[in-house]
Amino acid sequence: MARLGLAISRRQAPSAVERNRIKRLVRECFRQRPWDRIPFDLVVMLRAPTRGVTTAELRQELARLWEPLGIAAPLSQPNRA
Repeated sequence: MARLGLAISRRQAPSAVERNRIKRLVRECFRQRPWDRIPFDLVVMLRAPTRGVTTAELRQELARLWEPLGIAAPLSQPNRA
């Protein structure tokens, strides 16, 4: 079973509201994928400021980053802005 760790710094996302939005989004995207087949720990670190980045853009970036791990995207994704 895979586990998720989050490292979202105040420097990259100064607002607590923004940090929590990013954490919720990453957790949601993590839960939507079939990680049960791969037993490993995954740590997501925020490396660039997120000011002005939409939720859809963050979803696309997470999908791009998780592609090399061989985990297919879920069949249906909610379209939220």
